Amino acid sequence: MELTPIQKDILIALINLQRQKDRAIKGEEIAQLIKRNPGTVRNQMQSLKVLGLVEGVPGPKGGYKATGGAYDALNITEMENEAVVPIYKNNELVKDATAAEIIFTTMRHPDLCNSTVRIIGNIRDFVQGDSVQIGPTPVNHLIVRGDVIGRDDSQNSLLFEITEMVSLPKKSVKNYIKKVATVVNISANIQEAARVLVRNNIHGAPVVEKGNIVGVVTFTDIGEALANGKITLKVRDIMTKDIIAVDGDSPLYEVVKEFNKHNIGRIIVTINGVPKGVLSKTDVLNELAVY
Repeated sequence: MELTPIQKDILIALINLQRQKDRAIKGEEIAQLIKRNPGTVRNQMQSLKVLGLVEGVPGPKGGYKATGGAYDALNITEMENEAVVPIYKNNELVKDATAAEIIFTTMRHPDLCNSTVRIIGNIRDFVQGDSVQIGPTPVNHLIVRGDVIGRDDSQNSLLFEITEMVSLPKKSVKNYIKKVATVVNISANIQEAARVLVRNNIHGAPVVEKGNIVGVVTFTDIGEALANGKITLKVRDIMTKDIIAVDGDSPLYEVVKEFNKHNIGRIIVTINGVPKGVLSKTDVLNELAVY
């Protein structure tokens, strides 16, 4: 369906306001948003009604509502259970807005990486040079950051130069864990534990008792014991007994949250409640690295 520029402006404004206010929208509200005469908006509404793109709601609290056809005419997918993809302008959240589509426009260019993002919400306050962040998205927690270089009000979209993209894999944690090849026995002394860590060039390792992981010991634990003159202690005396663990079916971003929350560098991964492996920050960084 071919719509005139003003018809597109009216429909986009109507959808945006309807999402924000969750009610019928008056023509004056639309006119104020798109900076048009209210009479012009009312006249265009008659044509949009004939096209089946809007419907009138009578009464004091009445106005206009967009139909499913309006979404189709603007190539916007209408979703019953929609996940909001947040948009930030100059590090501030843009209220009542969500990214509907991201298109990479210069993928083959050797020096530039530009993108167009279609937005459901008001973009008229964006100007060239504004910093923008799209995301995180619900599935891969993709975050795209950049600087605005253009705006298309007829498509309710922003063109921006990408400066950074970060994403996490969709697979669950159990796909990335390493089998526990290096462990320290709970009855080992500090010197024996230190040898294990040095030999394997690692900062810490799970502590096992009768084949089960019961804690974690690190160079920090060993260093604190030595600094306090407690050179005869066993691993059982210095290890961290409160194991911080995640379920193997958890998404990878949950592990990243736990790393930051507890200020740790490795975490135990359980499957069916049983500790089965370890995942470290280094493992996550290696997964995200681009070669």
